[in-house]
Formats: sequence, structure tokens, C-alpha cells
Amino acid sequence: MKVIVGLGNPGLQYERTRHNAGFLAVDRLAHTHANASIAKARFNAACLDADIGGEKCLLLKPTTYMNLSGRAVAEAIRFYKLQPSTDLLVLVDDVALPVGAIRLRADGSAGGHNGLADIERALGTSVYPRCRIGIGAKPAQMIQADWVLSRFTAEEQPDLDRSIQQAAEASVHFVEKGIAAAMNRFNIRLPETKQPKPSEPQSPEGRNPSSPPTEN
Repeated sequence: MKVIVGLGNPGLQYERTRHNAGFLAVDRLAHTHANASIAKARFNAACLDADIGGEKCLLLKPTTYMNLSGRAVAEAIRFYKLQPSTDLLVLVDDVALPVGAIRLRADGSAGGHNGLADIERALGTSVYPRCRIGIGAKPAQMIQADWVLSRFTAEEQPDLDRSIQQAAEASVHFVEKGIAAAMNRFNIRLPETKQPKPSEPQSPEGRNPSSPPTEN
């Protein structure tokens, strides 16, 4: 069994924001592989049962805010007695990648992302596969929290749709062949770009603490 987790914030005000790219990828995967399933509330998440290549999978979208994502992930992994290093894939937004790009890793640091940091804390390890979905570097005039909670522009939609589809296909490849094979197939060399500045601290919803709070 595999658990595939999309990270994001719950609530209509966060739908299709950059920080919810993981939710979008899980929704795409569910449309193809769990279309007849009904989402259930389990593990502090919305869960769907799916069959991918004959493998039973749990598609999971935490219903906590982003920086509490580890609670749902750890509960599911421990309930099914799975190994994070081989049985878990996390789909997550990444400001270090351009819109339209994805990057798979077998492990790694949280890179300033609150959701990944909380998953590492809850699991007690950073050794779990993740698929990073590019949302673009923030414009110079914006703070990080406002950028990740903004929505994609109309011009970005074709690139976004391509990366969401690739993330869903990479998830299938991960289930069927493992993370190494998925990395070999879907990781492509990107043209070098200027690296964004380190992420600013974020609140549970992904906002900078100095910014006005987002309504829950």
C-alpha cells in the first residue's frame, strides 16, 4: 500500500492558490484513479481510496492548516504500518522552481516549507519521497506569505496544468516502479535561474506573522 499526500490549506479562500499546488495534483490523480470513490474524513484529512497499477493507495489531503500537515501524514503511516522511505509520496509547492516544472526527491530538507517541516517532525525523519511542484519565485515587491497565498495568473495556467498532470503521472510511476525510476523519468535539467531569497517565517496558514491574519 502507498500513501500519496497533497499539501495545502483547507477552505474556499485558499482554493487554487499557489500554496495549494499539492491539493491540485492529488485532485488530478483522484480524477483518474479514484473517480468512483467518496472522500472520507480520516486521519485529520480528506481521504480517497484508489487503485494504481493494482496497488492499493490512499490519497490524502490534510484538513489542518499547512504547518500541521504532519499530524495527518503520521497518523496514516502508523495506522497502516508503512515505511515513509518507500510507501509515502508528498506533493508540495516550491518557490524555487518555475511554474510548469516538477522535481522529485527521495529525501531532503524542508527548505523552509512549513508543511514539509511538520511532516519531518511528526515522522521523525526527512527520508521520505516528495514531488515539488513549481509555483515561481516571488516578485521583489511582495512578501513570501502573500505570494504563496496568491492565485496563478491566466498566463500561467497552461504551464500549471502541465506540471499538475506531470505530478499526477509521476505519482503513478512512483507507485508502480519506485522513487528512483520516477526521478529518472520525470526530473529534467532546468535552465539556471536566480535563486529566490530564503523564505520568511510563516503562520499556520502560510502567512508571515507580521502580516494581517487570514480569516479561517
